[in-house]
Amino acid sequence: MGDLSQAREWLAQASSVAALTGAGISAESGVPTFRGAGGLWKNYKPEELATPDAFARDPRLVWEWYDSRRQLIAKAQPNAAHRALVEMEKRKPRFTLITQNVDGLHDLAGSGKILKLHGDIWRMLCTQCGANFPNRRVPLPKIPPHCACGGMARPGVVWFGEPLPEGMMKEAEHAVAAAQVFLVIGTSAVVYPAAGLIPFAKQAGAKVIEINLEETAYTATADCALHGAAGDWLPQLV
Repeated sequence: MGDLSQAREWLAQASSVAALTGAGISAESGVPTFRGAGGLWKNYKPEELATPDAFARDPRLVWEWYDSRRQLIAKAQPNAAHRALVEMEKRKPRFTLITQNVDGLHDLAGSGKILKLHGDIWRMLCTQCGANFPNRRVPLPKIPPHCACGGMARPGVVWFGEPLPEGMMKEAEHAVAAAQVFLVIGTSAVVYPAAGLIPFAKQAGAKVIEINLEETAYTATADCALHGAAGDWLPQLV
């Protein structure tokens, strides 16, 4: 298992880098993780609300939950790990950030090339005309919110049981296949297809550097595993 100095050397020599981020990097900014302790809201689990069926049954209930989540996220600021990834993007000729997070903190930090696998909580999709539009109002003045066409809007995120946005996974795989170093940051590596990018990177010949508070299913296969906060490790790597 490589150490920090070895990981720094790999990164320094690489011209092409890809990074995958998960809930752990946002948790360091105070955004509660989906599956963490206290993951109940009004006796509902997130997995029970973030589905097309739940929205079809009770759009108001689903939007009340998303409104409360948006209010929590609106208080959060990017941390040292987010900023380190922005710095890395500036330094590398080819850099792609792939995120499972929907909170927009990477955008706020200044990252440019972001593939948002699971969408963006600050965007809405019209269920009638299909429009995809931004909305950062907190709290929402009307629940459920509506589009300019009059149709009801839904959150612009990927729900359980839904496919990723078309072409998104192909683009992520293309970036990972071209990467000499693949950073895996703050993800439990249990949500697919995102978790599948880790063995994909290994097969493509990339050095895989994992940064996480605890071991994951892929820790043993990583070329370097750094246990601890991303906000501590990433600035040292850059």
